[in-house]
Amino acid sequence: MKRLLTLAAVAVGSAYLAKYLKGKAAGQDNSTAREEITVDVPVRTAYDQWTQFEEFPKFMDSVHEIRQLDDKRLHWKADVLGKPIEWDAEITEQIPDKRIAWRSTTGTPNSGVVRFEPQGASRTKIVLELTYTPTDPVEAAGDLVGAVGMQARGNLKKFKEMIEARGKETGAWRGTIHSPDSPRVTH
Repeated sequence: MKRLLTLAAVAVGSAYLAKYLKGKAAGQDNSTAREEITVDVPVRTAYDQWTQFEEFPKFMDSVHEIRQLDDKRLHWKADVLGKPIEWDAEITEQIPDKRIAWRSTTGTPNSGVVRFEPQGASRTKIVLELTYTPTDPVEAAGDLVGAVGMQARGNLKKFKEMIEARGKETGAWRGTIHSPDSPRVTH
């Protein structure tokens, strides 16, 4: 009986995955994740630390390396469900103490925004929103089980632990990058 239930579960899961992948191929390609956390540091501290992209591997488990190529461009190396991937991303908007938005320019299509909302003088709500397009069955399976949301939630918790333990940022970039409607960079 257990074997029959296991086979039934695998069959249902496979059918669901096939239907999901068919839907993705038909143009229903974007998935989203939204997570938030409140950290016990001022908004400037949280924001300034987040601008230190090359330090993301300290709190993002799946990220191995980020190289900042210039004020707007980053090269990422990470694992998605054990599969090594690389991509380039471009910061499309950056407003100090408010928000950072990005989009991939190579690799798995993804984009997002992280917002920083003051919650009094010494607390900050961080809201992370991601949009991504699974490109193969491994990524689609991860999407089915909410892996990106779970990973984002865990990364935010680790960021909270790191910044609260440290109490201050390790650096800052206070420049502004305007949205694509007015692409200019100021320092």
